[in-house]
Amino acid sequence: QVQLVESGGGLVKPGGSLILSCEASKFTFRGLMVSWYRQAPGKERELVASITATGHNTDYADSVKDRFYIARDNAGTTIYLRMVNLNPEDTAVYYCFVDEWGLWGQGTQVTVSS
Repeated sequence: QVQLVESGGGLVKPGGSLILSCEASKFTFRGLMVSWYRQAPGKERELVASITATGHNTDYADSVKDRFYIARDNAGTTIYLRMVNLNPEDTAVYYCFVDEWGLWGQGTQVTVSS
């Protein structure tokens, strides 16, 4: 059964950094566009970042530009989301998503609080 497994979430203070990982289970990310979404309590799920199949193009929500960075490894097994200068508004469950398949991961909680 193919699935996505996110990790790397946790509690961090404002101004801190985290790196989220999304690992592919029983498939690889080669040839697939992958995105990170997040959902804060009481809010709709929103797109945070996307990376094309080649990795040559990325796209970011305005709220995270120049603070979040999406990347994919050469082996095609992991997608990363590096987050710097975090603020409380970044608190949410973060999900990995394979666009072509409509496949979601289980999510990883990120909490930014002093």
